[in-house]
Amino acid sequence: MQEQYNPKDIETKIQQQWETDNSFKVEVDESKEKFYCLSMFPYPSGRLHMGHVRNYTLGDVVSRYQRMQGKNVLQPMGWDAFGLPAENAAINNNTAPAKWTYENIEYMKTQLKQLGFGYDWDRELATCRPEYYRWEQWFFTKLYEKGLVYKKMSTVNWDPVDQTVLANEQVIDGRGWRSGALVEQKDIPQWFIKITDYAQELLDDLDQLDEWPEQVKTMQRNWIGRSEGVEMTFGLEGRDDTFDIYTTRPDTVMGVTYVGVAAQHPLALEASENNPQLAAFIEECKNAKVAEADMATMEKKGFDTGLKAIHPITGETVPVYAANFVLMGYGSGAVMAVPAHDQRDYEFAKQYGLSIKAVIKPVDGESDISEQAYTEKGILFNSGEFDGLDFQGAVDAIAKQLENAGKGKKTVNFRLRDWGVSRQRYWGTPIPMLNLENGDVVPVPEDQLPVKLPEDVVMNGVTSPIKADPEWAKTTYNGEAAFHETDTFDTFMESSWYYARYCCANNDQMMLDPKEANYWLPVDQYIGGIEHAILHLLYSRFFHKLLRDTGLVESDEPFKKLLTQGMVLADAFYYEDAKGGKVWVSPLDVDVQRDEKGRITQAQTKDGKEVIYTGMSKMSKSKNNGIDPQVMVDKYGADTVRLFMMFAAPAEQTLEWQDSAVEGSLRFLKRVWKLAHEHISAGAAPALDVASLNSAQKDLRRELHKTIDKVSDDIGRRQTFNTAIAAVMELMNKLTKAPQQAEQDRALMQEALEAIVRLLAPITPHISAELWQDLGHQGNVEAAPWPVADAKAMVEDTKIVVVQVNGKLRSKLTVAADADQASVEALAKGDENVSKFLDGNTIRKVIYVPGKLLNIVAN
Repeated sequence: MQEQYNPKDIETKIQQQWETDNSFKVEVDESKEKFYCLSMFPYPSGRLHMGHVRNYTLGDVVSRYQRMQGKNVLQPMGWDAFGLPAENAAINNNTAPAKWTYENIEYMKTQLKQLGFGYDWDRELATCRPEYYRWEQWFFTKLYEKGLVYKKMSTVNWDPVDQTVLANEQVIDGRGWRSGALVEQKDIPQWFIKITDYAQELLDDLDQLDEWPEQVKTMQRNWIGRSEGVEMTFGLEGRDDTFDIYTTRPDTVMGVTYVGVAAQHPLALEASENNPQLAAFIEECKNAKVAEADMATMEKKGFDTGLKAIHPITGETVPVYAANFVLMGYGSGAVMAVPAHDQRDYEFAKQYGLSIKAVIKPVDGESDISEQAYTEKGILFNSGEFDGLDFQGAVDAIAKQLENAGKGKKTVNFRLRDWGVSRQRYWGTPIPMLNLENGDVVPVPEDQLPVKLPEDVVMNGVTSPIKADPEWAKTTYNGEAAFHETDTFDTFMESSWYYARYCCANNDQMMLDPKEANYWLPVDQYIGGIEHAILHLLYSRFFHKLLRDTGLVESDEPFKKLLTQGMVLADAFYYEDAKGGKVWVSPLDVDVQRDEKGRITQAQTKDGKEVIYTGMSKMSKSKNNGIDPQVMVDKYGADTVRLFMMFAAPAEQTLEWQDSAVEGSLRFLKRVWKLAHEHISAGAAPALDVASLNSAQKDLRRELHKTIDKVSDDIGRRQTFNTAIAAVMELMNKLTKAPQQAEQDRALMQEALEAIVRLLAPITPHISAELWQDLGHQGNVEAAPWPVADAKAMVEDTKIVVVQVNGKLRSKLTVAADADQASVEALAKGDENVSKFLDGNTIRKVIYVPGKLLNIVAN
């Protein structure tokens, strides 16, 4: 055994052993309990960042721990390889997205291996490979046959620079999240999957997910947005046609003073044909902010269409306004406006001089709408036959009247909308549909799948090569000319089922092998960022239910337990250039001075330039404060980086990167190595004879087994990895001070080191594997069983009892653990420090807390 800890040599050696032994390859084994651990797969951007390292270290720690519990553990890895970032990067680098992507995959795969992550690389997949997306295309055609897929014209958020559709969440301050361009509203044909058919089940099944963070489940509930209300039909003055609205506040219907419709609503578009000013307003709305948070705060604008809506109960007419706060994407694109009882409607009515009619008041007072809307539920007044009803009574009565008149009904509505999966850019899965010359649309026949995306292309800006090349789309169907769809899938499609494909990644005969899929699924532990709480996780849950209903899986949910790790923060520094612009400097290139509390007081670059410290912020390219994992691994070793990642903060909280703390992790591993080296160098240790241990040895062994018990619980149940490491560190402090002269001292040290090596093995696998062999064992440490705490060893022989006289500390006694009150009292009265305060006094009362406290009350 080397005297000095050399992480580079050890890690290279151990990783080679894993490679040679195929240590992490697994197959279905019905005789063993399975455990499927999965971290969200990365987009192959070219280099790992510290967020990746944290995510994958968490997954690897859980996987290795479960393997040491004797389980059959699957931990796969792959690449979320399609999407705009790769396409834009390829354009900027004058290359093809495929070439750029595959090169990045190879580099990042090497980085993952250097960090010691135990993946079954035989199951590796990349979503841009035809053998993967072939089955996605096949599945889409099956969904089409089941009536769960349709195409329609849709008003979308259009990024004019990136030339593609954006989800509402991808529009920030009215601009595209990547390009920064002002987003337009545009009508284009889009393919949709009917996620709304599963809205209620997606909501109900959240109750099954006992091991998901409550925050994530709440976010999904809000996104699904189930509400109970009334759908009602308004007529149009002078016309036979009607339009519908949905409201959760039908009790306010008697206070409707106008109707608002989206700028893209058919009524608004029709009215604009002969109204240039309205047409200009509709054009202005195409660049409106669409995120809901923006909608709440932006200025409310509208335009009178000239149309009059007929109230479904009173028959009175109210004006119809095109309004920028009404969106076609939500509900029917029309709302009844009750300004007295909705703040948004109130602001709009004030701005355009519309009437405000109060119809709801508190149970014990009047509604004051002089300054703002009264939005609480209360008692109806000014509402004709419904006066005096409370909220529920009014809902029931109004719904009944509307239903009897054929103008409405109670209904359940969802905020969730069908999933638009069409994207207009190139680097994605081709949508497997054919357009026939007669106008029909049909799925690509199964024997013609996959529809391959050409990879050897020359990019011409953001124009899709498969849209630019008319020859690519040409094909035949039943001998007739046909044309391939040139839109590609939203990349959420690929990431919504990859977890299932890992179960049989190399099967070229079917999407999923039911035997393998149903053995491994659901995923027992899923790990990823909170930013995926809604879309990715919701789409994956939906996709899993589609897989189930197609007979490919049996479970209802894809992920049993979810861990959402926090972000990684780092110090950020900048100086101003000659034009006053900020030039951000990497923290690795800055020397700092700190005060006695560790706060940075001065900072300068390595060449002496003063820089300004702005505090800690999320690692990002924009602030140049990302720490390259490769630099850290080269400098400290993979085990040190892994240890720091697990120790610096609880998994779900933000982690603050500090070089000094990383160095502290390295010092700890050196201490473990040094203690093991000293022990091994002294020769083979004798067998441990528990019966012959003296009091001090029993105390040390008690601490050892209490540590085993705590670490097992912290890693296995609580997933508080930082406290597990802290417990091992505390034990190490005791071991380094323990005597080593006696035979049983050395036997106890052998037991302790073997336990520590196994406790650390999931976190620091390389040093643990090396020390395990140095301590005299064959094979991989992870093939060894996890240490089990000895319950008998944890039983204390003695207790420290605090003795008080009249509530004041007078002595501390060491007593037998099973000592009764009488014997403790006798010892206390014989103690010199206690007896002198009892002399001449009468004992009035004795309070005894077994094994902890004896309080004598005397006067």
